[in-house]
Amino acid sequence: MDQGFSEILAEVRGCTVCAEHLPLGPRPIVKMTATSKVLIIGQAPGTRVHESGIPWDDRSGDRLREWLNLPKETFYDESQIGIMPMGFCYPGVDKNGGDKPPRPECAPLWHEALLACLPNVELTLLIRAYAQKRYLGKRQEKSMTATVANWQTYGPDYIPLPHPSWRNTFWLKKNPWFESDLLPVLRQRIGELVNVES
Repeated sequence: MDQGFSEILAEVRGCTVCAEHLPLGPRPIVKMTATSKVLIIGQAPGTRVHESGIPWDDRSGDRLREWLNLPKETFYDESQIGIMPMGFCYPGVDKNGGDKPPRPECAPLWHEALLACLPNVELTLLIRAYAQKRYLGKRQEKSMTATVANWQTYGPDYIPLPHPSWRNTFWLKKNPWFESDLLPVLRQRIGELVNVES
């Protein structure tokens, strides 16, 4: 990893810009190297990820790895897979009991600098509407479901995905095309880009 990239990662991991808004304090989560070929852009860490410091270290991560058909060892091989959320720190709980949206400061402050250090990324997974809005812009459909259903439009660079939370089990049952049509293509692309250790 070159010095510039190391310095940027250190700055991100030490960021305290929105500390006053974070109920558990800042703990920016990011994992990547300049050789990463796949980039996962999710929403923001949950409490378990905040505690462990390991991205997707929860049930949602288990389902995401199942979608990608990847073992943990490969999923966390940052030489192949980069992980960069829209909000780097746990944002707290909203009035309905779910997590708040990612802090709006993070992506404008850090994404461009980090992406400039990732010349080998060939596929970016955009998980949920915040990532899809930022990276698809006007090409995004009016709803997250419509955007994901229109996934073929955004290739080969991007594949939009719903959140792999257990809360979305009903969504998956209501939209069987996701597992029958999108997942096989997603797994094929991942298989082409990522070396799975046997």
